[in-house]
Amino acid sequence: MKKFSQLDLPQTSAVFDMAVIGGGATGLGVALDASLRGLSVVLFESNDFASGTSSRSTKLLHGGVRYLAQGNVSLVREALAERKTVMHIAPHLAQPLAFVMPAYSCWEKMTYGAGLKVYDLLAGQQGLGHTKVLNRNETQAALPGVRAEHLNGGVLYWDGQFDDARLALTLARSAQDAGAKVFNHCRVQAITPINDQTEHDPSNQDSKPLRAPNPARFSLQVEDVFSGDTREVKARCVVNAAGVWVDGIRHMAGTESTRRIVSPSQGVHIVVARALLPTDHALLVPKTDDGRVLFAVPWLGSTILGTTDTPREDAPHEPLPFEHEVEFILSQSSKILSRPVTRQDVKSVWVGLRPLVTPEKSNGGTKTISREHTIVVDESGLITVTGGKWTTYRVMADDVMKAAVSHGLIKNNVPCATSTMRLHGAPQSQSISITQSPGEHLFGTDIERIRLIEGFDQPIGMGLNEAMVRFSAREEFTVTVEDMLARRWRALFLDAKQALSMAPRVAAILESETGLDPKLDNFELLCHQYQLAR
Repeated sequence: MKKFSQLDLPQTSAVFDMAVIGGGATGLGVALDASLRGLSVVLFESNDFASGTSSRSTKLLHGGVRYLAQGNVSLVREALAERKTVMHIAPHLAQPLAFVMPAYSCWEKMTYGAGLKVYDLLAGQQGLGHTKVLNRNETQAALPGVRAEHLNGGVLYWDGQFDDARLALTLARSAQDAGAKVFNHCRVQAITPINDQTEHDPSNQDSKPLRAPNPARFSLQVEDVFSGDTREVKARCVVNAAGVWVDGIRHMAGTESTRRIVSPSQGVHIVVARALLPTDHALLVPKTDDGRVLFAVPWLGSTILGTTDTPREDAPHEPLPFEHEVEFILSQSSKILSRPVTRQDVKSVWVGLRPLVTPEKSNGGTKTISREHTIVVDESGLITVTGGKWTTYRVMADDVMKAAVSHGLIKNNVPCATSTMRLHGAPQSQSISITQSPGEHLFGTDIERIRLIEGFDQPIGMGLNEAMVRFSAREEFTVTVEDMLARRWRALFLDAKQALSMAPRVAAILESETGLDPKLDNFELLCHQYQLAR
């Protein structure tokens, strides 16, 4: 297990081309992009990769049907192209998914059909399938369990689905393969601009200071959360990709601007048994009672119901659902399904905070705020990137690189290569179904190595075995029970009660592999929180 320590980094005289703060989709995407261009890169994540927003999405690679309704054609077109790219570079983690919009009037069916035909046109050659208008019987066959009363028909269209936390981990491992140094559970405690623009030749202790052609601009003080070890790391360019917490990083770096970049918005997801909607098709209600969108998405053997869009002033690492959010999802789901959804049906409930870009003026709440990303370069040279969505993480990374070059923070003319480079573990071809229960495909080609590890024939639960846990500790930066059962294997997100029963055995295996405290008590508390809506 490779953990952060003073032995893991070069001598303090060495300077990284780029330091990235934040191990979510955006930060990991930047680290991979920069590494493939030949830059020396280090990334620090204070918790675990994708432990914030990036593991709590609706698991969709999509252009955004609702963004099309808002008239944001450019964002939709960009995202539609990107969803196909992600499926190509990570075929073991992403796949096409058919959606059905049930219609309860002829007018709804015509309107939905026309809008989704435009969606197809915007996708062009990157499309995943053709939109089809369904009659009543076809809709009921595609969505068994949907409310039949007054059902007129529906519209079927295609988008994408993926495993967000596994894709984030795969980006981390791909960046590492490309030469980046990536560390989870390592907290940046301080960021200090460097005024002394000189460097020494580390091979000659008696050398005189020379004017550096591209000097270090920042010094970062970094702490290993487990060992308490601290280390100074110097970098020519620092990218702040801390998601909803980017404003705190800017403040740490001494940014004088008082304007907040991020307006956090909370999204709640509820997981129920597949029996409530026994199909591999997803359901989308484009307009609920209060104008929001409702999804019912098959994922890893269960069904995800969501989501909400509730503004927050704070940004806790483990946000809890508000009572009215739980009631909203249950009540709206009960209106569209033939059987009411109750608290007793809930297997897990989890919350993500969206890092929405704060507009100059907004009078429509966070649901009206653009999902496009923004990049800000402060006077010190700190680059902050936030906003956007999982589907377009590659575009965000490329835009960060362009900003770094245009502001003279790095010198690099190598073009972006992330659109064609298949990610770590990607097989040449593979037919998968992320709608089914968790399976070996989540490890990609690494599964062949896992089969050789002791304990492959020792099941733990939900498809997980002892060898998978050992491999994750040795190769996938896994330290805590939460790392393993929330993000390496999605047990906590699928069934909190079952995850709780698996936790002691996983903790024992991790501790035997790493020698570190797997924080079992913390995970047990988290399991109870994820059952809060019961």
